[in-house]
Amino acid sequence: MSQSVSRHTVGGPVEPSVPGAPAPGGAVRSGSSAAPRRRRPTPTARRQRRAAFLFLAPACVMVAIYVVWPILSTIRLSFFNWDGMTEPSFIGLANYVELFHSQTFYTALKNNLIWLVLFLLAPPMGLAVALYLNQAVAGIRIVKSLFFAPFVLSGVVVGLIFSWFYDPTFGLLALMLGHGVPVLGDPRYATFGIVFAALWPQTAYCMILYLTGLTSLNAEQIEAARMEGAHGWSMLWHVILPQLRPTTFMAIVVTIIGALRSFDLISVMTGGGPFESSTVLAYYMYDQAIKYYRIGYSAAVAVVLFCIMLVYIVYHLRRMLRAEQ
Repeated sequence: MSQSVSRHTVGGPVEPSVPGAPAPGGAVRSGSSAAPRRRRPTPTARRQRRAAFLFLAPACVMVAIYVVWPILSTIRLSFFNWDGMTEPSFIGLANYVELFHSQTFYTALKNNLIWLVLFLLAPPMGLAVALYLNQAVAGIRIVKSLFFAPFVLSGVVVGLIFSWFYDPTFGLLALMLGHGVPVLGDPRYATFGIVFAALWPQTAYCMILYLTGLTSLNAEQIEAARMEGAHGWSMLWHVILPQLRPTTFMAIVVTIIGALRSFDLISVMTGGGPFESSTVLAYYMYDQAIKYYRIGYSAAVAVVLFCIMLVYIVYHLRRMLRAEQ
């Protein structure tokens, strides 16, 4: 015969258990503990957050309209056959298949790699010029303005100046060598001649970046290094260059982007010739879109060029973040 168990003890009836309430003896009863309440932001914090969003909104809208939307539109357009006037027709990956089977594409890609390797000489040359100009001597401002002049010149002007310089008949190079050399008319030398011309303003730009970075160096670290006996190359390598790491990152990224999107000097100096030997991806994209009305194919070239730029930028950005950590 089962006996009913009473809920009474000797000390009296047992009170119903409440989750999270302390048990007799000071112990906390088992059960779902009360979750800590999250603090609500104060009215001042909410106003500051709202003001920050309002200040960022115009820039975000402009980036979305002028950067994100054109990128997405170009990617979409690369899957179509379109001449810019008739209705575009979807062709899938046909533009990319044709692109990767084109000999001109590989010539342009090779020239872009040449541009990239040689253009990376601009940051160290800009650093050398900046270290030379970072002196407090009489007349240094005039010298700085002379080195700064190439940066403010238009690419078309730079291209015309170097076209005259390379002219095999009356150019300065012919006078220096004693005989004419058709630099821009020879497929072996055309790309190198254009890159040499482009290094002139790019070095000036890197010089400006490094001059700005040299003004923000920590004077206490430099003085402490001098007291320890550091000078010359050891001072530059162990004290100055680590402080210029953000400037170096910016100079390298801008130089890489400039090398990959090179267009104006090629258009002025050679027009991609002779025999398409100096063309690059940016000029090839322009050539297909403007001359041959192949907008979809040109968009495919632009997508490939964008992916190459993205790989280099992400790689250097990750290296910089790891170095700072």
